[in-house]
Amino acid sequence: MEQEFSKYEKARIIGARALQIAMNAPLLIKIENEDLEKINYDAIKIAEIELESGILPISINKPLPMKKVEKLKRPKEKKVSSEEAEQEETAEEEEIAKEGEIMELANPEDEQEEEVSEGKSNGEE
Repeated sequence: MEQEFSKYEKARIIGARALQIAMNAPLLIKIENEDLEKINYDAIKIAEIELESGILPISINKPLPMKKVEKLKRPKEKKVSSEEAEQEETAEEEEIAKEGEIMELANPEDEQEEEVSEGKSNGEE
């Protein structure tokens, strides 16, 4: 399993390994002298090469948020046939009609009449 590290984790790993290399720790990967001369024996470059090759025995434990023990369950809905659904809808409509007045569509003529009657009651003509 290959881990993907964040840029911060890579920086920390490379820095720690470069410090070890700078203090004469043995290299974990064989690099020829010509290649070492090309990178000027830079400990950071050597640490990067070791990290990219996957040879470093470094692992990172990332804390993850706590997960719930129980799985979330969806409430089960009872299956209703189309006939039963229609009966429920009509029952609800009747109940609404009994409880309150059903509004009718407004006509522009009715609104004009209301405005005129309101104006007369306010003393305007």
